Amino acid sequence: MIETVFRCEDLPRADRFDFWREQMAQLMAPMEMTTDHTRDFRGEVRILQFGAASVWPTKFREMNFRRTPKLIRQSDPELYHFSFIQQGNLQVSQSRQESAHRAEGLYVVDTSRPFDCVAFGGPPGGVGLEVPKALIPVPHDRIDRLLARPIPVHEGVGALLTGFLARLATDRSLSPSDGPRLGTVLIDLAAALLAHAVEADDALPPETRRHALALRVQSFIQRNLSDQELSPATIAAAHHISVGHLHRLFRARDTTVSGWIRQQRLDRVRRDLTDPGLRTVPIHELAARWGFAHPAVFSRAFRAAYGMPPSDYRHLALVSCAPGATPRRPVRTDTHTRPSAPPQAPVTS
Repeated sequence: MIETVFRCEDLPRADRFDFWREQMAQLMAPMEMTTDHTRDFRGEVRILQFGAASVWPTKFREMNFRRTPKLIRQSDPELYHFSFIQQGNLQVSQSRQESAHRAEGLYVVDTSRPFDCVAFGGPPGGVGLEVPKALIPVPHDRIDRLLARPIPVHEGVGALLTGFLARLATDRSLSPSDGPRLGTVLIDLAAALLAHAVEADDALPPETRRHALALRVQSFIQRNLSDQELSPATIAAAHHISVGHLHRLFRARDTTVSGWIRQQRLDRVRRDLTDPGLRTVPIHELAARWGFAHPAVFSRAFRAAYGMPPSDYRHLALVSCAPGATPRRPVRTDTHTRPSAPPQAPVTS
């Protein structure tokens, strides 16, 4: 992953807005920009490059920006630009479609077509995603129907994409080697979202459909970990696939459905054991909250995964959090079992 950062606040006030316009023209695409805040403009952009895709955590003052036919002829990166709004309001128009967008909204524009955007009602902020149009295997004329319009984000692939963008925007633990793998995830999610929105799922390559389905299944499991009835059969039924198909999805990722569920539950309990605010909650209650019906089964699984009983893990974690203590993470005492940590991002390999 390659990261580029620029902040207007690092410059004299009189130079900030001109600097912003120049940087946005070079890094995104040439646009006409105006604002009522030229004397106190503030803006910050981080550009995270994940292979062919880039993620843009951004915040700035209220302003207007336009991409005109003349500027398109001057330079066109040929991208789909998704904007996930986390604060503020935007009025966006493209291809004779105009829509208002609020916090928790998502829309997409095409850099090859003129568009207008007005940011108002408080400083806007959010996360952008840019994907080359050539990598989206959905007919472009069908995507034209979506341009500037609200895209649902509260369920399905929309929820997966916006949740993933929000996580990438705040995760400081990523390494350069993560870039290409996470870029594949982003492009697959963007393609799946657009294909679903225009009812063109058949246009997606089989591997993209498998990736998108696997991510939806993982998200469903994580939302339902507390359900002790969660099983391969209930998961498959919720996604209208066979149990055999579900098992093949996880086998391709070198794990099993039950094993992945168990590890996700163990990790949730492990986090709770390190929370000082939960120090008085009995361990068996924490385990039950995350779907472990039998304390003895949980204890054996926890020890196998982390090399010590959950009571010892909690003690070491809370002692290290005490005032004046030297922070240290509980370590394994069992060297025969390889620890299994939860993935930092959706599994794609």
